[in-house]
Amino acid sequence: MSSVKSWEVSDEFWQRVEPLIPVRKIRTSGKTYTRKAGGGRKPMPSRQVFEGIVYVLRTGCQWKALPFERFGSSSTIHAKYRDWE
Repeated sequence: MSSVKSWEVSDEFWQRVEPLIPVRKIRTSGKTYTRKAGGGRKPMPSRQVFEGIVYVLRTGCQWKALPFERFGSSSTIHAKYRDWE
């Protein structure tokens, strides 16, 4: 059995948490939307966002101190935290 760091989200824990994550709001139904080339980033996976939130809460680091290599944009993680709160 591999050890999981206190801020890592195990598969078992994620299975329990995922149903509690709010579903991303869908645009107006009945309309067709086409994503333009270079039209921004694709949404960050919810599990990655959740693990970033857990990292901040467990380590006590500032949002801006989140390791970019692992979690991506700290402002995105913080914005999702505020949305999910």
